[in-house]
Amino acid sequence: MRTFGVEEELLIVDPETGEPLALADALLSGRRVAADDSAQDPRLLETEDKTVYDDDEMGLSAELKLEQIETQTRPCLEYGSLLEQIRAGRKLADQAAKKHNARVAALATSPLGLNSHTTPDPRYARMLERFGLTAQEQLTCGFHVHTFVESPDEGVAVLDRIRDKLAVLTALSANSPFWNGLETGFESYRTQAWNRWPTAGPAGIYGTYPAYRRLVTRLLDTGVMLDEGMIYFDARLSRNHPTVEVRVADVCLRADDAALLAVLVRALVETAGREWREGVDPAPVPTALLRMASWQASSGGLGGELLDFGSFRPAPAPDVARALVDYLAPVLEEQGELDLARQGVEAIIARGTGAAEQRRVHDQELAGPPPEDMGFGAVVRHAVNVTMRGNLDLSEVDSVPDLLRVRQA
Repeated sequence: MRTFGVEEELLIVDPETGEPLALADALLSGRRVAADDSAQDPRLLETEDKTVYDDDEMGLSAELKLEQIETQTRPCLEYGSLLEQIRAGRKLADQAAKKHNARVAALATSPLGLNSHTTPDPRYARMLERFGLTAQEQLTCGFHVHTFVESPDEGVAVLDRIRDKLAVLTALSANSPFWNGLETGFESYRTQAWNRWPTAGPAGIYGTYPAYRRLVTRLLDTGVMLDEGMIYFDARLSRNHPTVEVRVADVCLRADDAALLAVLVRALVETAGREWREGVDPAPVPTALLRMASWQASSGGLGGELLDFGSFRPAPAPDVARALVDYLAPVLEEQGELDLARQGVEAIIARGTGAAEQRRVHDQELAGPPPEDMGFGAVVRHAVNVTMRGNLDLSEVDSVPDLLRVRQA
């Protein structure tokens, strides 16, 4: 079985009002350095777009905005251990937030309006200057899954063969219906906001690793992006880890949904790797159709129709989600995860995504006299509780998530 690990971006919020709080630097208590600083401390790791602290005592890192914080897991082999680490990471972040009278919430965008604050380091300052409102408004929280690959050649082969199925993951994870005090009309508005970056979204078929590198080089040669860390494809090769990184999902409200998404991603990677070794060509789906599928998933989530990844024609979203599990069934069954995957997807279909849950809470708040915050504070307070649901005390966990690289165990 391939190892896999995840990164979760969480909002730091006021537990009473639900407003995002610019406290990331305080939560990290001086353990973070600017992304452009040289790493003198051996516990500091250079990642693709920031410097993070590798310490048994702290498994958190800063992101673009001070109102968010990121957790990372170590490489895992099975669902149970990954779920435990996701929960422990959330607990770790929440404990740090509580020291400053704050909490964390797994929300992909802020329901309440605010003027966000960019993390003070030179790289982020250049991003703000270069990309203006796109960077200023980019308080979005995603969920990234890293899955081990044997080589860059296998990694590119995987990228070529999973690209037509990634929109289903966007629909399953949709958790951002509100944006700065507004109803967006989308289930995953984070996808819309994120895709403003010039390199974000679906990519074409590369064919070979040298072709992948040539495209990255040509994009950098345009001078538009600051560095390779800003190559924001829906899925990409990690520069620092032997992994494929899938980046299309909203951060999931529920930890068990997050672990389920990671299981589906790992099965996608394994299935694609087998197809490559068996000489199965990637589906020649035009990138324009993939953009349409991504938009549709962002718009309707599981509540309407998705573009079926076989025909790219509209089909009931639950049926497309089930079809993805059917497609992955041989690998899932081998890995003892088929029942888990089927039950997990059915649970999301039955209960609704995080976006649907946010809307239910919001609508209940507006059933009586509308509160001053139009019900958005209640949405955040509910999200804080659900984010931490099922979490263990850190004393019950053998080791908290630290910032070790995602690699083969």
